[in-house]
Parts: sequence; C-alpha cells; structure tokens
Amino acid sequence: MKRVVAFSIILLIAIAAIVFSERQHSEAVSPDGILNVAADIQRDLTRVPMRLTRLSDQEEVRIGDELARAYPLNAGLNADDQALDDYVTRVGNTLTAHAHRRLPYTFQLIPNSSMINAFSLPGGHVYIGKGLVDLMMSEDQLANVLGHEIEHVDHRHCAERVQIEAQLRHLKLDMVGAVVALPLSVWEAGYNKDEELEADREGMELAVLAGYSPYGAISLFEKFAQLNQEYVIHAGTPQQELSQLAIESLRGYFRSHPLASERIAQAQGLIAEEGWQNLKMQKPFHVKPHLESGKSVP
Repeated sequence: MKRVVAFSIILLIAIAAIVFSERQHSEAVSPDGILNVAADIQRDLTRVPMRLTRLSDQEEVRIGDELARAYPLNAGLNADDQALDDYVTRVGNTLTAHAHRRLPYTFQLIPNSSMINAFSLPGGHVYIGKGLVDLMMSEDQLANVLGHEIEHVDHRHCAERVQIEAQLRHLKLDMVGAVVALPLSVWEAGYNKDEELEADREGMELAVLAGYSPYGAISLFEKFAQLNQEYVIHAGTPQQELSQLAIESLRGYFRSHPLASERIAQAQGLIAEEGWQNLKMQKPFHVKPHLESGKSVP
C-alpha cells in the first residue's frame, strides 16, 4: 500500500511539473511533452521500489564482499599483470578520493586479454579486463573508465541491480551466502541507457576532479566507434588483430552500452557546458615494473 501511494505521489508531481513547464512556454500542454514525461515516469518507477527499501552502506558492502569472494577473477597474476593491477589500483584510488560515497573501493585487473569490458559490484569492487586496458593509450582513458564504474556504485545502480535480481530469483539478501547464486553475467551485462549515460557524465566529472582530462573519455569512445565499424558492422578493415573471443566480448560490450556516437555527443556537450575545453593534455599510460618478490619498483 505504501508503495502504491508513493507511486501515485511521484506520478502526480511529475505530471504537474510537465504541465507547469509547458505552460511557461505556451498555453497548451503538448502531446509530446506528456508522452516524454510518461516514458520517464515508467523508467523511474522501476527503480522506486529499490529506493524505498534502499540497502544501507553496510549491507551493500557485505553483499559485495560475498560476491567478490565468489568470483576469484584475478588469481595467479604474473609479474607484468601484477604491475598492471597495481597501476589500476593507483589510478582508481586517486579517483575515489573525490567520490560521493565513502566506501571501501577496490580495483582489480582481470588478466584475460580477450575481456574487453569493465564492471563493478555493490559496495565498491571494480574490475577491468586486460583486453580493455590493452586498447588504452593514456592514463586519462583508464581514469574515465574507472570513474564510470565508480559511479555505477556511487549512484547505487549496482545495489539496485542486486535487489532486483534477488527478488526475481527469490533470494534472501539477509541470509549469508545467498547472493553467491547470482552469476557473473549479471554484472557484465551493463545497465539501462540512462544509467550508462549517467555513469559516463559523472565518471568524467570525477576524472576531472582527480586531475585527468575529459578528453580521455572521448578518445576512448572514438576507439570504440572504430572497433564497432571494423568488427561489428564490418564497414572497415581492422587496424589491429583481435581474437574471436575478444571480438565476442567486444560485441557484448556494444550490446550493453549506448552507441559510441551518443556517448561522444554527450561528452562533448558536457565539456562545453563545464568549460573544460582547455583540459586536452592527457597523461601517458605508464606502468611501473613489478618485482617477482611482489614489491613494485618505486
């Protein structure tokens, strides 16, 4: 009953807002305006039940830790991969100093050159595939990808996902070990278009606050657009060799994320809006060697 009341209140407020907004510009409310707000309401209402029963930070961290233990994704790193993992962690920690939520973030490389993806778990566990890192030419590109994943956590996209999946699968989140039944594909699949674009915007802002260039995002999106042309649309000659597994991973990434052209357009708009046009200088991608003893070279 409480949820029905909440839905009704949100619906009435949204309709009143669109009517008021339209009347500011004309006497009549346009049909397009009503249709647009109806679509927005339908999208947002799917997330309302999760917001009304929001997990506490402590619950979210506990669930994320359980899932992380169930997915041992970076076991057996060699020295080169360990150096890259250290680098990912260092860049990630630079970003989390500016995150809204103070969570125990961790960053891990998945040492699979065919994995062209990154994802996050509730509570702050962030993973990035070596295949995606191999495409990067600057530290700023890495920072924008990690910032994107941090914002999926920061905006509780991950927490809402685990609540929705638990309801669909009849899992009890308060039972220790129940969430380990969730497959890894739940997190690799990405989110809806609005949440992905939100993570892009907020991730760029986070990167800029940490001293990185927003053009790191644009240059990587342009790389995605090129790969989409070469390997998915087949409209160009591939400029680099990718394994069949990497190509399948790439196709999965494109299926779960907005078009690169949309992401570029939004990024360019945000740069203009925020006055970031002079922040073009990107830092070189530089990984410090790692000693076999497990200590990085200072």
